[in-house]
Amino acid sequence: MNVMTKRTSASAAIWGALAFALAVVMIGLMARPSSAQEKHLQETKRRRKSSATKPSPAVQRGKKAFEGNCAFCHGEDATGGRGPDLVRSALVAHDNGGDQIGPVILNGRPKKGMPPLHMSDTQIKDIAAFLHFRQAQSLASAHLPANYALKWMLTGNAAAGKAFFNGAGKCKDCHSPTGDLAHVATKYPPLDLETKMLYPRGADHRTVTVTLPSGKTLEGPLDHLDEFTVALHDSAGWYRSFPRSQVKVKVHDPLAAHRQLLDKLTQADVHNLFAYLETLK
Repeated sequence: MNVMTKRTSASAAIWGALAFALAVVMIGLMARPSSAQEKHLQETKRRRKSSATKPSPAVQRGKKAFEGNCAFCHGEDATGGRGPDLVRSALVAHDNGGDQIGPVILNGRPKKGMPPLHMSDTQIKDIAAFLHFRQAQSLASAHLPANYALKWMLTGNAAAGKAFFNGAGKCKDCHSPTGDLAHVATKYPPLDLETKMLYPRGADHRTVTVTLPSGKTLEGPLDHLDEFTVALHDSAGWYRSFPRSQVKVKVHDPLAAHRQLLDKLTQADVHNLFAYLETLK
């Protein structure tokens, strides 16, 4: 009788251990990111490491231009001095190839004590590359993991976020949960999803309408714009360039409304909107 009891107890212990091990494995599998997220995580890590450690020739040129023209106010490392910290600047984060930084450099901000600077388009792009490099360095040095736990970020109300998306935020005017945002929460890790929500980056999708002195209009992708020149590719694919003093220019920026909204978002809006996007699995 005692032998049977011992065998039964041993058997129960073994099965209990196996059940516990299986539960641990299942929990681990459930906690793992999707294959799409895993791929994005690896690419994000590679990109951050590369961008933060290997300055390109443009970054090196931009560093010299920045030190010679901007460092007196913004500091040699762009973290601020008499002028604001550009590493944490929302304008720099929104910039794409100098499209946001350029107008500030060329026009200045006289009311804030910043004079206009006469720089070429190449110099502006180089300075923009340097500032983006500094932001990448800052992010890498923070040691914030790309797979930062969702539970620490999910503090908003998804229902309120959906209402904002369809209502006051007017997000539905450009985005659709069944279109461009379909399954977006499975495509990106939480931290990257929130970053893309606040600071969308990517190819320059701006277009421009140029009105000639004759009244004829040309429309197409914007190739170049500064205080002197505007250039585009017309509907036939030809590269066209004009002095700004001789034409009327109207730029169409699909991210303009997004930038305007960002300045109006409250902390609650950000958390709620992110919570809603996380429901789009």
